Amino acid sequence: MSRSALRRRAREARFWLFDACFPLWSEKGTGDGGLFREGLALDHSQMPEDTTRVRVQARQTFVFAQAAMLGWKPDTAMEDVEQGVRILSGLARRPDGLTGHRIRCDGSGLADDTPDLYDLAFALYALANASMVVEDGGSVLASAQALMDAAKARLKDRTNGGYAERLPPPQTRSQNPHMHLLEAFLALHVADPEGGYLDKAAELIRLFETKFTAGPGNLLGETFKADWSEPDGDAAMVVEPGHQFEWVWLLDLYSKLSGEALHPAAGRLYSFATGTLDSAGRTLLEVKRDGSVHNGGRRTWGQTEALQAHLMMLRLTGEESFAAAACTSFDILMDEHLTPEGGWIDYIDETGKTLSQFMPASTGYHVVLAFADLIQTMEA
Repeated sequence: MSRSALRRRAREARFWLFDACFPLWSEKGTGDGGLFREGLALDHSQMPEDTTRVRVQARQTFVFAQAAMLGWKPDTAMEDVEQGVRILSGLARRPDGLTGHRIRCDGSGLADDTPDLYDLAFALYALANASMVVEDGGSVLASAQALMDAAKARLKDRTNGGYAERLPPPQTRSQNPHMHLLEAFLALHVADPEGGYLDKAAELIRLFETKFTAGPGNLLGETFKADWSEPDGDAAMVVEPGHQFEWVWLLDLYSKLSGEALHPAAGRLYSFATGTLDSAGRTLLEVKRDGSVHNGGRRTWGQTEALQAHLMMLRLTGEESFAAAACTSFDILMDEHLTPEGGWIDYIDETGKTLSQFMPASTGYHVVLAFADLIQTMEA
């Protein structure tokens, strides 16, 4: 019964994307300067903006590439994708080939040219996905390769591993942008199997094994010292269940693309993260390594990562319990976070109070990715 219930929810996900989400963000999510907006007001109206982040341009490019892949209004979706590619290959770039951080909404250039690995990872991810839907995918892949060359030259940490999160390199390291860089490398491998991106992904998997999960309980840590050793104080003990879930399905994707066995950490991280869900099945923002709650608030993205991890376990085992868990995560999203008009309530505190002041466009990447995964898994 859980599988049939999940299939009905997959069809509901498709309807919500096609009838609400994609139309809302295509029609209202672009400003006068042609850039994707940072977000919308809680009533789904536009708000004044002077600048917008490069990562928003990348994530929205991905959203409309997915819209094209799913078959939503091909001409409209393609226009949005092509606009995103132009931004990511032009306005978003510094003279040295790296991406900056913020762009002026009037299209006059970078407002903050600080290189940021998180932004760069999503630019690569967006270009990989865009290359699979636009007519001249080769030029898009060339743009991605040029960005990767700049990252290798300017950001690669040849002493400690990984890449500098910013320039100048910070003393506090973070797994999160590296996780998304892995996601980008895997997407680039799909788009360009001969591009050497799977080898780059393997380097990050080794960093995950030797550094990111080296702390107590071999759970995924968040921040580290410059040499990737454990940080001091609370930072060493606080982990994010949403990121544990996110690595679960990324490890599965790496396994499928590389032909290697699923990394054993996937089961460990999944078991821990599911053990920290609240009584209704919600993913909380932060817990300690002993499973106790550190921040009982919840965001949209945590629920989407749980949904994808449950789907991965369903594909792996076929067990109905994972279909039931996926149904729960989907219902939490639809009932508590997503709006009928195609937006979202992004941040809710532990009491159920809405903390969001607006709808960040960047959240759409998480929702669209998870719903596309659900639709594909259930063949809906």
